[in-house]
Amino acid sequence: MKNNLNTFKLKHLPSLIIETGKAWYADEPFRLSAVVAYYSVISLPALVVVIINLVGFIWGYEIVQGQLTDEFTKALGQDAAAAIETIITETRQSDKNTLSTLFGIATIIFGASGVFYQLKMALNDIWKITPNPNAKIWKVVTDRILSFAFILVIGFLLLISFIVTAAISTLNSYIKEIFPDILVYIAYSLDFTLSVAIISVLFALMFRYLPDAKIKWKTVWIGAIITAILFVIGKSLLGFYFGQADPASTYGAAGIVVLVLLWVSYSSMILFFGAEFTYIYSKKYGEGIEPSKLADKK
Repeated sequence: MKNNLNTFKLKHLPSLIIETGKAWYADEPFRLSAVVAYYSVISLPALVVVIINLVGFIWGYEIVQGQLTDEFTKALGQDAAAAIETIITETRQSDKNTLSTLFGIATIIFGASGVFYQLKMALNDIWKITPNPNAKIWKVVTDRILSFAFILVIGFLLLISFIVTAAISTLNSYIKEIFPDILVYIAYSLDFTLSVAIISVLFALMFRYLPDAKIKWKTVWIGAIITAILFVIGKSLLGFYFGQADPASTYGAAGIVVLVLLWVSYSSMILFFGAEFTYIYSKKYGEGIEPSKLADKK
């Protein structure tokens, strides 16, 4: 790795953002996000069922499903959230024999890991890394295992989020008795900070371990925090846009699928912008991003 002695200063940020935008556009984020969105639609029921089973085992299945439904409602609207909840309920409660149950579990694991596998491929493209073809078969297996491990990470972070949210709710009740007028601002600030913190951890792990790359933790955390802030702001804006414009209303019964495709596509583009920022930052102020032993530079 190269030794870069440049020091980042706040005044560098505008030019860094502009350079990131140009590189982001050149890497075809619309194509990459469309691929991830397609696999997300296929993976969504399995992904959510796995998370509900993981977190629900500790927190309670009905509580977790209710919390996730609330999140879907904020992001996609009430109708889409209700449809997704129906799909999840049918998937979890369907009666099957032992053989079909085992086959169903394998299908769920493979399907749920699919979206993370595609994210891995997209991040490799953005960071100019290509897998080594000589390790293809074994690498596909390990990639799928790693992708499923990220589902476990999401489940763990979701559990932490529920616990912290419950603690914040208790704190808000206490604050309301003392300072009722500023509760709204405190609650919003705590919610924003919590969301950024948890999503930053997810993005940091994603940038560090998902691509076939070697990258320093210092660079990882800077990129993850920037990406998380953009993601949380973007999520709020997307929720507002979907609530006001209702872009899927003209698609009838297929509107729910269209909404999921749009939401994941837009969200992926935000993630890819953060990944591009991390890549450029690492070249300018870090030691760069190098391929792992099972990959090469493009």
